[in-house]
Amino acid sequence: MASEEELFASVDALLNEEPHLPPPAERARLREAAGITQARLATALKTTTQSVKNWENGRSEPKSPRLDAYQRLLKGWAAKYPAPGAAPAVPAAATASAASAEPAASGVETASAPQAAAVPGSAPARPATPRPAAASRQPAAKKAAQPAADPRFPHGPLAVLDGDGSAYGVDGIVLDCPAATVVELVEWTLRESGLGAPRLHRNGKDSDPLIVLTAAAAVKLGLPERLEGHEQRRSLRLPEDHPVVKQVVKAKWRLTQRGFGPWARIYRKVQGRERQCVQLAVLSWDALDERSWPGVARMEPADVARVLGVYAQRVITPRGSTAVAGLELMTALRPPTRAVRDGASGNWVAGHHPGSLGTEPMDPAPPEATPEHPVVVDSGWNGGFLNEEAYQWVRDVSLLNDEECTLPYAVGLDLNTAFLAAAARLVVGLSAPDHFRAPGFNPKIPGSWLVDLSHVEVDPRLPSPFTPDGIRPTGPAWYQTHTVAYAQELGYNVEPIEGYLRRETGAYLDPWHDRLKAAYVDTLADLGVTRELTDAEFLAAMERYKDVDPAMAAVLAAVKATVKGGIGKLRERPQGKRYKEGERWPALQRPTWRPDIRAAVISKARVNMHRKLRNMATMTGLYPLAVLSDCVVYPSPGASPLDFLPYAASGKPQPGGFRLGPTPGLAKLEGVQSMLWAVDLMEQGYNPARHIKGGDAVLDEGE
Repeated sequence: MASEEELFASVDALLNEEPHLPPPAERARLREAAGITQARLATALKTTTQSVKNWENGRSEPKSPRLDAYQRLLKGWAAKYPAPGAAPAVPAAATASAASAEPAASGVETASAPQAAAVPGSAPARPATPRPAAASRQPAAKKAAQPAADPRFPHGPLAVLDGDGSAYGVDGIVLDCPAATVVELVEWTLRESGLGAPRLHRNGKDSDPLIVLTAAAAVKLGLPERLEGHEQRRSLRLPEDHPVVKQVVKAKWRLTQRGFGPWARIYRKVQGRERQCVQLAVLSWDALDERSWPGVARMEPADVARVLGVYAQRVITPRGSTAVAGLELMTALRPPTRAVRDGASGNWVAGHHPGSLGTEPMDPAPPEATPEHPVVVDSGWNGGFLNEEAYQWVRDVSLLNDEECTLPYAVGLDLNTAFLAAAARLVVGLSAPDHFRAPGFNPKIPGSWLVDLSHVEVDPRLPSPFTPDGIRPTGPAWYQTHTVAYAQELGYNVEPIEGYLRRETGAYLDPWHDRLKAAYVDTLADLGVTRELTDAEFLAAMERYKDVDPAMAAVLAAVKATVKGGIGKLRERPQGKRYKEGERWPALQRPTWRPDIRAAVISKARVNMHRKLRNMATMTGLYPLAVLSDCVVYPSPGASPLDFLPYAASGKPQPGGFRLGPTPGLAKLEGVQSMLWAVDLMEQGYNPARHIKGGDAVLDEGE
């Protein structure tokens, strides 16, 4: 028989065990019932939002002393917000009688509730095998209570496959993937995984499932951990005689012209209504560029799945770089065709979708093209080109006055996704350009105009609104409609000499703008940066947002890269040493090779910037030191934008100037340096806006 000392030792051991927390789903329910955000809870417990999310989906558990504080908080919430159907909390004196009358009733209800909710969703629409460990992760239980957005894709748009066969999906889902070869992986993805995403437009196409391979998964499937040898690294693809490529071809699957590279598409011809295509991405082959996806390639597979899953749900399932995604999003939201009834046969056939760019590529007007374009080379065009680019301007140091030089700080403002803001309600040409001589200018007609704007007077302390370098034009040049319209807005007469204009027009980029704006604003809100913040609170939130949740910060970076990359892809130049001027390069086969649309976006963005610069000078008497694309540097009496931005007596920002905020077109702090530092760079011919952010703020002699 055990002694009293042994019994007390056993009891003490139980008391010293770490406290047990309620199930993950119940933790989330209690927090939501209390009206507390994950970010606020993370702040209270001195941890990160990602850690709280991991606790609430079962991926990890807190450690003492944070564990004790978390349990105390959950116990308090449980008393205030009992689970539906659970017995209400009773005084301690009544506990014994209640227990004898109804043994552990409330405990059974609470424990069984999540399990009951998980039953319908635990059997996937396709026979994918959930990993046993997925039960401990629990994130699917909360989602299973609601029907999937599209029953064809119960497990979301993508998965990240690790070397042990675990396929990590969105919302913490983990599937078992038995594939040992790339061919088996493709067939499992299409038949069993339940992955994919519905079309973004009723006339569009569903997004193909994406499987992202970790280095371990790549090796398991017979792929090299990294592309090896000079030729593979140069071409960014496996050679055609590689065993994996031969396996794919032997199984009657196809690869696109890009071959088997960091982003490989494996497909068969469409059979009936079913697409047979899987997109692969290999992390260790640099599929996720560090500039667009900062830190993501080094994350754990589940976190990579979270980042890419949020991006896929808010933007589009990636099929390449963020630039490719930006371009494909345009087509996904404005499909080139729609079903129309053929008058002769009565059958439904593919017809042109109004407002789209159609299915056939369109040659630009000669001044809209690039010098190597066949339109230019074949015609011998020498009449000049559009030069609608973003600002790269530095004020002449001799134009600085003593008052400006005595100000202590140079403060940089960065406009949020300036190109995206310019795309809003932007009317562009949808048809081929027609040539006109001496046309009357009409600001509502998109196109390119040959006009002399050298007579337009602008304060020399401001850049010219008509040229990227800010230098006043000296004679006739080609401009996009928005640039010419701004000369009229300034009160000057314009008389075009020639024009290449488009008769059919439309706001082609509107849905693209709306979707990316929502993605940008929603992701910032997830990081604690919302529209309701005061300007001071906004600046403070922007200082720390990257530390709140690195995964969501990476999503934000990818959204911004999608905007710039998508606009850049509208005028993709030829690549490779073997290219010869006058040859058609692959990008010209796309209907979305539209340099005129790119010029319209950049022209409007530059005009928007100049309009704010001019209004700021009127309202504050301040003139910029430098402008670089969407960043402008001002001399300032203080180290904050609040020290020089114009505000009304009510405290509200003055309309027309730069305003702080989290939406596209509004500004945020880019960086602060001393005025002496800025002047020193200007005297040496460098642009302070390029270095104001810090890190590279020290002058690089090799620049």
